Amino acid sequence: MSKHYRCWFFFVLCVFLVQILQGSVSAKTPRAADLVRNLQPVDINQKKFLTLFLELEQIHHFTPGDLHAIFQGQVIKKRVLELMDSQWEAKPYYVYYPFFVTPKTIRTGKAKLQQHKALLDRIEQEFGVDREIIIAIWAIETRFGANQGGFNVLQTLTTLFDAYPRRSDFFRKQLIDFLLLCRQNQIDPHHVEGSYAGAFGQTQFIPSSFLQYAVSFDGDTRRDVWHSIPDILASIANYLHTFHWTLHDPVYIELGHTLTDKRLLAAQKQGKKGRVSWQVVHDVLAKDIPPSPQNRPLSIIRLERRPKNGHPQFRYVAGYPNFQAITQWNHSNRYAMAVTELAEAFTQ
Repeated sequence: MSKHYRCWFFFVLCVFLVQILQGSVSAKTPRAADLVRNLQPVDINQKKFLTLFLELEQIHHFTPGDLHAIFQGQVIKKRVLELMDSQWEAKPYYVYYPFFVTPKTIRTGKAKLQQHKALLDRIEQEFGVDREIIIAIWAIETRFGANQGGFNVLQTLTTLFDAYPRRSDFFRKQLIDFLLLCRQNQIDPHHVEGSYAGAFGQTQFIPSSFLQYAVSFDGDTRRDVWHSIPDILASIANYLHTFHWTLHDPVYIELGHTLTDKRLLAAQKQGKKGRVSWQVVHDVLAKDIPPSPQNRPLSIIRLERRPKNGHPQFRYVAGYPNFQAITQWNHSNRYAMAVTELAEAFTQ
């Protein structure tokens, strides 16, 4: 290469690197799904699998024969990886909300509240969680049990542990917990179906949530979140109860379509961790608002409205501790708001 062309090549390379740093050229990182092929065999001789198997043997007392029977022949499900990077919770609220809060869902939810009234009376008394919220979560998670997911949970969790590096450690734990709950409940792990993220049953619990929060409420000792309506609804209630749901207390209040107070803006920008005192919200609104249990702080949430003339539009709400309890179930504020507004619709 001549000196002239070397200089020209170096100049072009420098310009390209500057453009990348300035964001005018995309340095796109490959997604997890781009790095595998569908039904690619899982290499269970990798160090991370051998370490997993050693833990399952030494701590949880699985035999090598057990593990061979479970994992032999496992393959990557590429669609799982694609869906993990395009989740519904990332959609703007004006798109997200109508998918879940529909006239049909509202009618069915009202019917379920009547059908299971006696059971819900017992659950409210035992766990202190409002029945409309329980039914709303049931509706949004699985359409009252009609859609529990069509992905093989063992394959899903193995795929995510093996080929989703960003959360591989998390799904390693879920894989272990899944095998434990299957053994405890005498379930063949090959035959459980659920979501693309490894959630299952009418509650759509991930394995660790099942082990922590699922309860039996139908008179036996088996925690059945697939078929037992008492277990399903009581398990939802127990989850929210664990995160300090307060019966009949408010979930949110409206703040309007703009925020001007710096304290509210700062809390909203901090996301899930952002909080302000109840007194601040009271003073900003300059009107009576419901008290917060134990005077606990409120969240400030921004929800997307449909753009007008090409300009973004927003709606702001203050989330009470009950709202925060729903975000412990699903970290998305959009999810928590959809649950709340569906529950409200059941009472109208």
